[in-house]
Amino acid sequence: MQQLEFSHVLLIYLIAVNIFTLILMWWDKRKAKKKDWRVAKATLLLLAFIGGALGLFFGMFKFRHKTLKRSFRAVAIIGLIVSLIIYWIVFRILTFGPVPMV
Repeated sequence: MQQLEFSHVLLIYLIAVNIFTLILMWWDKRKAKKKDWRVAKATLLLLAFIGGALGLFFGMFKFRHKTLKRSFRAVAIIGLIVSLIIYWIVFRILTFGPVPMV
């Protein structure tokens, strides 16, 4: 069996964290409609900061969830910037290979 390269593991991680974040946004919206237990804001924002910002934003606008909360949007935008940096690093690794350590 061939071993996965680090760059492929990173790509799989980013896809998984975005799908998971999107599912949590859907779940939280569903619970909000039922006035039931909710997913913590901190959890959603943490996921945005560790690479799941695209899933978070897609979920915000697809499910019309937390789009009116200015403080949430502001922190989510910072999470998006962090995620974009992560995406850029992964893209560079996938395109040019890992940076050699000196």
